[in-house]
Amino acid sequence: MVSHVNSISSIVSNLYDGGLSLVYPQSCAVCSRSVESRHDGVVCDACWKATRVLSESDTFCWKCGALSRAQIIEEKRQSIRCGKCDDEAYTAARACGAYEGALRALILQLKRERHVCRRLVALMYEAQRREPLNRADLIVPVPLHADRERERGFNQSVVLGRELSLVSGLPLDEHSAVRLIHTERHRAGMDAKARQRSVTGAFAVRHTDLIAGRSVLLVDDVLTTGATVSACARALRDSGADDVFVLTIARA
Repeated sequence: MVSHVNSISSIVSNLYDGGLSLVYPQSCAVCSRSVESRHDGVVCDACWKATRVLSESDTFCWKCGALSRAQIIEEKRQSIRCGKCDDEAYTAARACGAYEGALRALILQLKRERHVCRRLVALMYEAQRREPLNRADLIVPVPLHADRERERGFNQSVVLGRELSLVSGLPLDEHSAVRLIHTERHRAGMDAKARQRSVTGAFAVRHTDLIAGRSVLLVDDVLTTGATVSACARALRDSGADDVFVLTIARA
């Protein structure tokens, strides 16, 4: 009976998508072809499939999530370290995929519109359920400075955090972590040290009682050098968080 209902639901959804694409055609933000399903957001299925999405079978630095070419047995996966992230304040960081194709287009869209398509939410949920991120018991979005949030109208990390909270059942705390310093936007040419200096002391926690003793899942859109999430993680750890895990849509 359940299978029959699911089959009918799938048929209705496909018919709806087909009708919608005829009445309101959506061009793919990557290749300009037609987007077939509303669940794919602004990207067509072909571009989604061409985008590198990370899976549980990939081998990467267990701390920062950087991809590794090492061939290693399952029992030793947690021992892999790149050696470049030892001083980062977070416990472990993971991304849904690479900053390219579909994921890049959705991140750029998210800076303009507060919408997260169902396909991306599913990817975030899959990543959150894997080790070690599944140990987190509280979602905290990386905060924007109040001036920046007024300019944009919203914080994209809060939008992501709310969606993930709905599907995962994890509570969301979007008020405890705050950004004190309105830092200069990170430019493409800035190296890791320059990015780190720009966010030193930029974050604080104003409700330490809500953070102390928790395993936090820090959510953001993209991880480049990791300076921003590390600075925010340090503030959370200084406020008593047991662990701070990081989940981003993409890794640059």
